Amino acid sequence: MSASSSFSSAISPAELEARLRLHLLPELGPRRFRKLLSAFDSASAALSAPASAWRALGLPAACAEPRRSAEIRERARVALQWLEAADQHVLMWDDPSYPALLAELVDAPPLLFVAGEPGVLEAPQLAMVGSRRASQPGLDNARAFARSLAAGGFVITSGLALGIDGAAHQGALDGGGKTVAVLGTGLQCLYPRRHVGLAARIIEQGGALVSELPLDCPPQASNFPRRNRIISGLSLGVLVVEASPSSGSLITARLAAEQGREVYAIPGSIHHPGARGCHQLIRDGATLVESIEHILEALRGWQTPGGQPAPAAQSRAELHPLLTLLHAAPHSSEALAYSSGWPLAQVLAALTELELDGLVCCEGGRWLARGP
Repeated sequence: MSASSSFSSAISPAELEARLRLHLLPELGPRRFRKLLSAFDSASAALSAPASAWRALGLPAACAEPRRSAEIRERARVALQWLEAADQHVLMWDDPSYPALLAELVDAPPLLFVAGEPGVLEAPQLAMVGSRRASQPGLDNARAFARSLAAGGFVITSGLALGIDGAAHQGALDGGGKTVAVLGTGLQCLYPRRHVGLAARIIEQGGALVSELPLDCPPQASNFPRRNRIISGLSLGVLVVEASPSSGSLITARLAAEQGREVYAIPGSIHHPGARGCHQLIRDGATLVESIEHILEALRGWQTPGGQPAPAAQSRAELHPLLTLLHAAPHSSEALAYSSGWPLAQVLAALTELELDGLVCCEGGRWLARGP
């Protein structure tokens, strides 16, 4: 693991190798991965446990059989070698630097491979998604919105696909901002190849490429819908720029709503098929967006287009340091304690006072700043 990773001191090299091996096993998704770690306390113990113990947990033979194979060991060795580079990392779900918003998902990835700056994943993010076969006005809108939102202090998160995704990443970079690309392939199999140069720019400008998939995982159709929950899970909200009713972007929007995130949609001409998905979202309750002000208002004025905190947020943040964190993103009590460096008891006492003052509220186990 790269020396810059905070997790390197908290996990032994043997345990890291064991987790990488577990992650490579077929039919072992996030829930089964956590079940194994919970049952055996470590990946190393899980790998050395008898097959009968795996069967007792309800895991299929396809999971257990290859765990000691030469192929799995070799692929884990290659992953460890990849992690030796300074800007290549792996974040585990129990790592303190794992993105707090994403960690709240019941099927949060047990590990994330990150190329670039992992710290950007904790910054306030807005996802932008849409059609791969977008119209020119749709592409122009995506670039313009991403440029302005990035200038306003948001990291723009998308999926590196052709069309709206690529335009959103490009707009953020053109505006001097940072952007995160969540891939539906392994990080050693960048797809589409047309965006290899764009991926390099994302890293150069302080952003990151992210994937939950093994590094050598090639493009597979079933993996692209899976990554949508990560795009929405990392973000405070999702903006759908242009989408047909059958677009995968609507999956991302639905997941965002289920995760308690904001959903925004840009309307279009009633004669343009690419606008119908957005119109459906608006009918279903998404916020209709005609300018970035609509998004900034809905996110309680976290920042203004100039990149400075909005006046109301600024004055409140000056009164209490926890509000600064909560205006950036919702946090659990534990996450606030970690981010502020305060003891948990002190954080809980402060939150009680802020709640009585009407400045914060707790929803679904997360604390949110109230008002603009």
